[in-house]
Amino acid sequence: MITATNICLAYGKRVIFNNVNIKFTPGNCYGLIGANGAGKSTFLKILAGDAEPDKGEVTINKGLRLAVLRQDQFAFDEETVFNTVIMGHKKLYEVMVEREAIYSKGEFSDADGVRSGELEAEFAELNGYDAESEAAVLLNGLGIPEALRQKKMKELEGGDKVRVLLAQALFGNPDILLLDEPTNHLDLKSIQWLEEFLGRFQNTVIVVSHDRHFLNQACTHIADIDFGTIRTYVGNYDFWYEASQMVLKQKQDANKKASDKANELKEFIARFSSNASKAKQATSRKKLLDKLEIDDLPTSSRKYPFILFRPERPCGNIILEVTDLSKTIDGVKVLDRLNLIVNKGDKIAFVGGNSLAKTTLFQILAGELEPDSGSYRWGVTITHAYFPKENSSYFAPQRSLIDWLGQFAPTEGESFARGYLGRMLFSGDEATKATTVLSGGEKVRCMLARMMLTNANALIFDEPTNHLDLESITALNNSLVSFPEVILLTSHDHKLVATTANRIVELTPNGVIDRVMSFDEYLDNPDITALRAKLCQGTINLPPSLQDHQESQKQGFD
Repeated sequence: MITATNICLAYGKRVIFNNVNIKFTPGNCYGLIGANGAGKSTFLKILAGDAEPDKGEVTINKGLRLAVLRQDQFAFDEETVFNTVIMGHKKLYEVMVEREAIYSKGEFSDADGVRSGELEAEFAELNGYDAESEAAVLLNGLGIPEALRQKKMKELEGGDKVRVLLAQALFGNPDILLLDEPTNHLDLKSIQWLEEFLGRFQNTVIVVSHDRHFLNQACTHIADIDFGTIRTYVGNYDFWYEASQMVLKQKQDANKKASDKANELKEFIARFSSNASKAKQATSRKKLLDKLEIDDLPTSSRKYPFILFRPERPCGNIILEVTDLSKTIDGVKVLDRLNLIVNKGDKIAFVGGNSLAKTTLFQILAGELEPDSGSYRWGVTITHAYFPKENSSYFAPQRSLIDWLGQFAPTEGESFARGYLGRMLFSGDEATKATTVLSGGEKVRCMLARMMLTNANALIFDEPTNHLDLESITALNNSLVSFPEVILLTSHDHKLVATTANRIVELTPNGVIDRVMSFDEYLDNPDITALRAKLCQGTINLPPSLQDHQESQKQGFD
């Protein structure tokens, strides 16, 4: 068990935590939620001992082992992938190193023999004989192939490093597990594996995540950071949302009732306080008014941006036609004779393990990249807006937010830009901030505002939820669900895809699976699972021509 007692923390006049008291018990998975800047990651650091509060203490029961998902991708660069995972259990790794050092000696002394016996006993007690197989299971579940496991960490891509560090945190059955955004850089298959792993995990988990589906699947409790404190709710994220909204409404209704009663009493007192025959009643009502309590509801740190995409005109019959599109990046063919027809009303989610293929396709469709061969054609009625995964180039050179947004609405004035930025939570002096100091989440909100200004009827989104807090994700999700025209998107946010998409296009190494159905139906369809396996193994290839591809869609799986 891990307990935080009277935790206080402030940065200048800004209070982050004010006498926080919370207990995390074994067998539960706690989702730590709150708005950006509420202190989620900071609180995890305090629990891990990596940061000190101004006041208060963290207590961990004696003998318990705590594991943390580390964020420094370069800390283990000189270690092999396998060793990096084992280092998640510090004591076991120390025993392994000493054990191997003794066994590597040319000659054994009597002392070495005695010590090796002690190490073998300790090694067995720490489940060292199962360490290699356990590490392999973790790495396999997180998508790290066997070919990478003896390589040094510095040889891995950034996303693979994060997966290895996650395996390190999970290794060795820690008593307390602290995870900060564990689903970042994971594909949907790996996220599902992690959900199932945590569902079986018997000890204490405290996790920060912006993935609502993950929080629903993995969490037994929600720890909500707001108003400078942390409140615990039993249940998953959806239950917390319903419960917190109900509590807020009850407080608001109680305040309104008390306020209406107060106004009624004030009106009576004002009318009859000078009337001798009513003076006694007026005095009585004044006493009632003095006793009446109206709670000052604290200001929540949660703020929802106003996101609404309004198409200037409906789409015509021809939306988008892609024919034999191919593209090679750094010597690797990421798109190979891709064919696609987008129809009216399509909200297409592009899925698959190769994120570069999806990003490349979107860049081509947005006009930012030329294909090597093949063609694509947007309909004459279509205007499209593009949300890129990488947006740094859009914010250079440095300028104020007002000037930045103004370039996308040149006929409007400063007051228009301020009003628009206010909707996206940049109010007052925030609207004059320089683009070079924006956080990742602030840049995403700016990019969404830019898209809204286009009034496009076809929207292209490449991982739009990266860097957003749960409130902004919810606002974006609602806007996409209500959008009446065409959407092309890729996202690791399961709930966003499941509630938005009505058609799924999966890019595999040997062809495209294209089905008109919801995302959850797609994931649960055994025929698609079997077809995906064959495509990934290369035992079949889907027809490359547009006509045959369309025909294969009609015929289904044979």
